[in-house]
Amino acid sequence: MHAAIQFPDLSPELFSFAVGSFEFALRWYALAYIAGILVAWWLAIRAVENARLWPGGTGVMTRDQVGDFLTWAVVGIILGGRLGFVLFYQPAFYLQNPTQIPMIWQGGMAFHGGLLGVIVAAYLYTGYHNMNRFQAADLIALCVPPGLFFGRLANFVNAELWGRPTDLPWGVIFPGAAAQDCPDVLGLCARHPSQLYEALLEGLILGAALILLAWRKGAFHRPGLIAGVFFAGYGAARFAVEFVRQPDAQFVSAGNPLGLALQAGGYGLTMGQILSLPMIALGLWLVTRAKTRA
Repeated sequence: MHAAIQFPDLSPELFSFAVGSFEFALRWYALAYIAGILVAWWLAIRAVENARLWPGGTGVMTRDQVGDFLTWAVVGIILGGRLGFVLFYQPAFYLQNPTQIPMIWQGGMAFHGGLLGVIVAAYLYTGYHNMNRFQAADLIALCVPPGLFFGRLANFVNAELWGRPTDLPWGVIFPGAAAQDCPDVLGLCARHPSQLYEALLEGLILGAALILLAWRKGAFHRPGLIAGVFFAGYGAARFAVEFVRQPDAQFVSAGNPLGLALQAGGYGLTMGQILSLPMIALGLWLVTRAKTRA
C-alpha cells in the first residue's frame, strides 16, 4: 500500500446533549452555514459602506437591506439546494418517495441548485427595491466564497464527498469509504481529499481574487465584472476537481465505473461538470459585457 494519511478522529458533531427524549446536537455543517452567513454579512457591510468602491459613491444596498436580503438568500439556498439535489441527482428516487423531499436533515443538497435559489431570490428582491441588478449580483458574488470555504471544510470533517482513489502521498483514508474501486489486502482505500481542493480553489483563491478586484481594481465600477469572475472561476474550479472527485453513486455502474452522466465515444462528463459549463459561459459573458461597457 502506498503512503497515505489516516483520516483524523473527528466527530461530525461539536457537541450534543439530551433533555428527556429530545436530543440536540450542533454539527460542523450547521456551524459552516452560520460562519458563512456571518462572514458574508460582514463582507457585504464593509463593501456597501465604502463609498469609493461604487459609482456615484453610493452602494447598491444599505446596511439594513443587506440584512434583509440575507434572509431571502438563506431561503433560496435551502429550497434551491434541496430541489436541485432532487432534480439533478435522484429524480427517480424522489418521484417514488415524494414525502422524503422535505427531509433535508437526512442530507442531500446541491450547490448548483442553491445557487439558482439565490439567483431567484436576488432577482425578486432587487426588482422589488428597484436596484441595479448587475451591481447587486457583484455584491452577492463577492460574499459567496467564504460560505463555500467553510462548507467544503465541513464536508471534509464529515468524511463525505471524498475523491477518487489515489496513490499520492496526501491521499486520505476516509472512514466508511468503499474500497471496491481500489482494494488492497487491508481493505483500505486512500482517496483525493477533494473537499480540501474545493475549499482552496472555490473558497480561498476565488474569494481573494474577488476581494482584490473589489478593493484594489475598482471592479464595482464595472457592473457584472465580479459576478462574471465568480461564475467563471467557480465553474472552472468545480469542472477541474470533478476529475478527481468520487462520482455520485447513482451514476456508477459496471458499464460506467467513472460515474459519467453524459458519455459518448469513450469520453464524457460528470453531472457536476455538466452543471458547471453554463456557469462558465455565463461568467465569460458577464465579464465581456462589463469590460465593453466600462
